[in-house]
Amino acid sequence: MSWLSNIKEGRSRPSLPLSVFGRAAPGAGSPVVLAFLMMPGIIVVAAFFLIPLALVVMRVADGPDGWATYFVILTNGWYFASLVQTLLMSAGVTLTALILCSICGLFLVRNQFAGRSMLTALLTLPLSFPGTVVGFMVIMLAGRQGVIGSVSDAIFGEKLVFAYEISGLFIGYLYFSIPRVILAVMASAEKLDPQLEEAARSLGAPTWRVVKDVILPGLMPGLISSGAICFATAMGAFGTAFTLATDIDVLPMVIYTEFTRNANVAVAAALSIALGAMTWVVLFVVRCFVGNSTDVAPRGGA
Repeated sequence: MSWLSNIKEGRSRPSLPLSVFGRAAPGAGSPVVLAFLMMPGIIVVAAFFLIPLALVVMRVADGPDGWATYFVILTNGWYFASLVQTLLMSAGVTLTALILCSICGLFLVRNQFAGRSMLTALLTLPLSFPGTVVGFMVIMLAGRQGVIGSVSDAIFGEKLVFAYEISGLFIGYLYFSIPRVILAVMASAEKLDPQLEEAARSLGAPTWRVVKDVILPGLMPGLISSGAICFATAMGAFGTAFTLATDIDVLPMVIYTEFTRNANVAVAAALSIALGAMTWVVLFVVRCFVGNSTDVAPRGGA
């Protein structure tokens, strides 16, 4: 009799040789088998990450300043300003996206209305657009021939143009960051238990305490993970910055300028390492925070 018939008749399932139901196959834990299973991942990581990263690090030493190039990018005013500006803008985009998407995500999950699916699709539409298209859309909105400029010129007699400034880049980054955040927020919001909020309100908790003590802790895993992705994407985004960057000195554009126009490969490599290291540190801190919040959450919920 087949194992499916056994299940239908309430009999126990026979053990399988593979680890399908949590049992390890014979010899699956041996070093040889583990090395064989890990080999494809190791090859991919080495070929497309470790080796190129090592070559980039070595190119820093080939410059006229040698390893002191890292010190140069921190003491040079232009390089350091681009580092700080990129970090602050990415953090601002992440914070703004988290606030907007938390409100919109909760509303979409808890309310049924006509056009809800269409609105959700529109909010996630920027996922299909490359950075250059997003930059062009910002130009059409706030550029010299944009809608905002035409309206302000008709009303005040002066065009309002900010597409080529840091504010225009901020809007572009926020535009393609919203889909990455709102999907995670909606997934977390669907798992919230409304009874916890009702219990908090029945005990006299004001709305801000319900949000602080019930809703935000429930959304926190989605907020942290999506915020980390949003920050990392904003730190290294190039297409939108390349389309808009007339007077914008963000780190991806500085790296592009040093490498292609000035042929300053050592500085471009040092800036690339600094960009990657800075992003990695932030993501590492986020991961540590996620681990701590996971350890504390069960006790707080109890």
